[in-house]
Amino acid sequence: MELPKHPHHSLFIFVFGLVLVFPSALSWKDAVTHVHQFVIQEASVKRLCKTQHVMTVNGMYPGPTLEIKNGDTLSVKVINKGKYNVTIHWHGVRQMRTGWADGPEFVTQCPIRPGGSYTYRFTVRGQEGTLWWHAHSSWLRATVYGALLIQPREGTNFPFAKPDRQSTLLLGEWWNANPVDVVREATRTGAAPNISDAYTINGQPGDLYNCSTQGFFFSISSGETNLLRVVNSAMNQPLFFTIANHKFTVVGADASYVKPFTTSVLMLGPGQTTDVLISGDQPAGRYYMAARAYQSAQNAPFDNTTTTAILEYKSAACSSGNSSCSLTNPIMPRLPAFNDTPTVTAFSTSFRSRERALVPAQIDESLFFTVGLGLNNCPQCQGPNGTRFTASMNNVSFSLPSNFSLLQAHIQGIRGVFTSDFPAAPPRVFDYTGNVSRSLWQPATGTKLYRLKYGSRVQVVLQDTSIVTPENHPIHLHGYDFYIIAEGFGNYNPKTDSSKFNLVDPPLRNTAAVPVGGWAVIRFVADNPGVWLMHCHLDVHITWGLAMAFLVEDGVGKLEAIEPPPEDLPICS
Repeated sequence: MELPKHPHHSLFIFVFGLVLVFPSALSWKDAVTHVHQFVIQEASVKRLCKTQHVMTVNGMYPGPTLEIKNGDTLSVKVINKGKYNVTIHWHGVRQMRTGWADGPEFVTQCPIRPGGSYTYRFTVRGQEGTLWWHAHSSWLRATVYGALLIQPREGTNFPFAKPDRQSTLLLGEWWNANPVDVVREATRTGAAPNISDAYTINGQPGDLYNCSTQGFFFSISSGETNLLRVVNSAMNQPLFFTIANHKFTVVGADASYVKPFTTSVLMLGPGQTTDVLISGDQPAGRYYMAARAYQSAQNAPFDNTTTTAILEYKSAACSSGNSSCSLTNPIMPRLPAFNDTPTVTAFSTSFRSRERALVPAQIDESLFFTVGLGLNNCPQCQGPNGTRFTASMNNVSFSLPSNFSLLQAHIQGIRGVFTSDFPAAPPRVFDYTGNVSRSLWQPATGTKLYRLKYGSRVQVVLQDTSIVTPENHPIHLHGYDFYIIAEGFGNYNPKTDSSKFNLVDPPLRNTAAVPVGGWAVIRFVADNPGVWLMHCHLDVHITWGLAMAFLVEDGVGKLEAIEPPPEDLPICS
């Protein structure tokens, strides 16, 4: 069966026709609790002339869009009627004291087994803009994902003129195969997983692919302003996005407002969101919206196709709703070259917080994390020259437990699940972006956490390496937003690069695109107790171990401690 059309632009998605909204016991006036039900189930989806049986939420691909206001609470019961273990991560939600609802498998919870259920309960406070949710088990998020829209708090407005309309675009990635089988085969052989067969916009590849005519249509009226919420929900690829002949005014990213700036192209790493205003200021007609890869890793195979949707003016002489005339071909935009790092740099360095930022000026924890790939010797494997691909941070390839979640082990004092000795710096100093000795290509494997005291002020330098190949890594931190105070190329030099720090209005993000062959510096205050995963949001890299976790201790009193675990928290078995 073909799935129903996905109404991303609607104000509410009614799960099974029912969304309950009732007053919540919050201090914020007029805050409400939204109750939803997510049923994880298999559905048949036909793309590129092939039907795949994929995991979905409520039979929808992509899944339902949730819409709330700043200060509201979400209660989402997830019922697993699929054949795989599953969890749901609420990407970018701070989860203040509600780490049990964060979602990464074996980090904050054990998975929801087939036939089981779990209710995620959390309040979203102090965040406005666009976030999203997705599966955080294996590669299920290839089809199990959707948008989370956070409108201004009741009684307040956007910090810019109210748009005439709002629309959401989810950029995705499609395989003519079961994504779980794709990653399992790669894990078995040690080789890189097969690349995707298409990119998608709101689940549709668009009409540039063979055997694909149906694309997403987006209509606009002449003279109106539309708030366009763009999410990169692709699995393994940073993406350029543009609309023919139209300019974007960027106003937000990762559910934080930014100083508005104008651009003709966006670049989003997987996990990142960008809110833009577009105006209906072009001649009435049809214009392609298009996305394709930003590929920074040299000599690595990638999906070089282009996904499209169509922006159509309602006043066009011949529109899709008029069957009595022949539609004109949409105007095609010019996209950057696949390896156009200068365009990426110009875009990423344009972000500034809208107001003066509360950046920690003094630092209690100064950390230096290398991020990159590796190769383990494995004569029977199919990686380069008898090796198996791996990845690491500070030469530690992260391994998830399987009998307990990390948060459960921490709260219950269960020994032997993890250690708290993740290194604050790489074990050896080397020319990170130069010609690295092959002796450093094989990281150690471990489940190592870094312990932080509640309230500590943290700085992390994220340094790309050239092991195997340098690459742009979208590094995501669960449970926190952070300020990106600087970025650059080459090896980070604390004596000279600290002069580049922006401590006035740096952008507040949850996912930082570490430049290829370069570095980024982030700062945050450890004010949210729990266990919080930090990882590359290229899923192939987290599969290989490019991750670590912070253990943030409780502070003083109940309000500085994580809440008790919910009664329905899944157990490992």
